[in-house]
Order: sequence, then C-alpha cells, then structure tokens
Amino acid sequence: MKKIPVAILGATGAVGQQFVTLLASHPWFEVRALMASERSTGKTYGEAVSWKQAGPLPQRLAAVKVEACEPGGDFSIAFSALDAAVAGGIEKAFAAAGHVVVSNSRNHRLEPDVPLILPELNADHLEVIPGQKKNRRWKGCIVTNSNCSTMFLAMALGPIHRRYGVEKVFVTTMQAISGAGYPGVPSWDILGNVIPFISGEEEKIETETRKILGFVRDARIELATFTVSAQTNRVPVENGHTECVSLALRSPARPKEIAELLSGFTGLPQQLKLPSAPVHPILVRSEPDRPQPRMDVMTENGMSTVVGRIRPCPILDVRMVLLGHNTIRGAAGAAILNAELLKVQKYL
Repeated sequence: MKKIPVAILGATGAVGQQFVTLLASHPWFEVRALMASERSTGKTYGEAVSWKQAGPLPQRLAAVKVEACEPGGDFSIAFSALDAAVAGGIEKAFAAAGHVVVSNSRNHRLEPDVPLILPELNADHLEVIPGQKKNRRWKGCIVTNSNCSTMFLAMALGPIHRRYGVEKVFVTTMQAISGAGYPGVPSWDILGNVIPFISGEEEKIETETRKILGFVRDARIELATFTVSAQTNRVPVENGHTECVSLALRSPARPKEIAELLSGFTGLPQQLKLPSAPVHPILVRSEPDRPQPRMDVMTENGMSTVVGRIRPCPILDVRMVLLGHNTIRGAAGAAILNAELLKVQKYL
C-alpha cells in the first residue's frame, strides 16, 4: 500500500517527539514534513531537537530540514502537537488549505462542530465533519483528541454509561510530570512533593468527558448530562496518570458486573484491526494493589486503559482506580489512532 504523507506540527516538543517515534515505522503513514517554530526552521531535525525519548532518534527523520508551520505542502494529514498559545490560528489555516488536522491541542476541542474523538466510543461523532467544512468554508477539517486525563476516564465510563447510566462522577488524578511537557515542573517543586493544582486541567476533564460521551444532533455535538467533579494533582512519576474515581449510576450494578463489562469491552478500532488499536482497550486487574505506573503503564504498548480496585462506594455506588500512558494513548498515540479511523471511514 502506498503510504499517506503526513506532517508533524510542533515536532520538536515532547508530544511532537512522541509522534516522530510512533510514526517512524507506521504501516500506513509516512512523515513527509517536520514543522516547528522560527528558532528551529532551516535546521535539520537532529540539530533542532533535544531528543528525550527512550529510543534513538530515527535516522531518516534526523536529516529532514525543519520547516515553518505553513500549509500547502505535499501531505494529507497534519498531526498537531502545537502549544495552545499558537495552535488555534495555525490549525485553522491548515484546515482551510485542505489538510486534515488531527490535533492534540485543546484550542478547538469544545467547539460543537469539531469532533472530540475516542474511537472505541464515539466514532459516530465524525458525522459532523461535512457540516464543519461547509459552515467554515474549509477544504479540510479539524479532528481532536482529548486531554490525557480525560482519555482514560472517558474510556472506562463509556461502557458503564451505556449499560447502567452514569449520573455523577468524582475523580481525583495523580498526574505524571511528563504531562507538563519538557522541561516541565522544576525538580525543586516536584521531588518529594505533590502539587494540588494543574492550570485548566479540572475544567477540561469536567467538560471533555461529557462531550466524548455526548451525542450528535443537527450536525453538532451535545454534551452528556451527567455531572463530573475533578481534582487534579501533579506527582513525581515519570509517565502514567492515575485516577481514583467514584460513580453514581442510574441503574444498580455490582462491582463484579462492572469488572466483567469492562473486561469484555471492545470498539470499532478493534473490529477494524487498526494498526495502533490495542487488542484490549480496557484491561481489568484483580490484584488489590494494581494498577501501578511502574508496572502497568506500557500495557498494550501504552495504548490501553488499566482498571483496578473496582469495589462498592459508601457514598456513591461504585469506585475504581484507572491508569493510562499520558503521552502515548493520552496524546500522540490517540491522534494517530484517530487518523487511522479517518482513513478507514474515508474522511481523508
């Protein structure tokens, strides 16, 4: 199969580097352009990037000249890892020029004609793309993935909401330092410490979760009606966001029933056998002390949500602990899976 040419916007940053790693040997996509800010433009990628990934910088891409973030190049998909401070206008320009922008940035996530996709749960939200293109007079479009913490919460809630109806959610997160990018949180602040504030994070979780589990009406996405209360914390963990969740349900369910439901869950990416799709989008662990980031974060190559400690809640109905890899499934990996879905569903 002839590979589809793609560009990475914000290629030198932490999430951009994760895109480079995951796309270097992708069976469907070929990186044709690496784009970044003015200070990197004109340098080779190897010269411009301060490589922080565990594996080596792919040699072919190390020699590629970094370009300015300007549309019109020879590529179909633009994967955006841009900082939110600059992403909004740049992504719109690429969509207007005919590129399919698959964005990890927050700027357009909550716009009612922009799909916020978690493919196992809401692939039908892609239906708003024709209306987005028509109303905005764009040749291309913008599709987003959620905030990293939202991703794992929504994945676990989706099957439960469909079966039993979620009415209230209380979630407390313990988020890895890699979620702050590089260099991220100063070592003097985070070592031996917990920081109980991440700017804008609670609001994202409380709204994005409801959009993912919402529904399409009149070519717009409407939010699910349940309530989410989030508290977010930065903790001294390298990779992996952990979340403690309590749920109130419309219909009663025992913890064993919840565990069986989540263990057996699969979605459209698994049915279509998309290259980046985990075989088990949700993996339920029965041990009393799991999941743990050190042992579980790379489950299914970092693309699975790991759930444990499913048990009764004395205030609401049921509680559990979630874990996911924040820069793989929570960022670059999610966007790549979205692009694979767009290809199969013929939106490219």
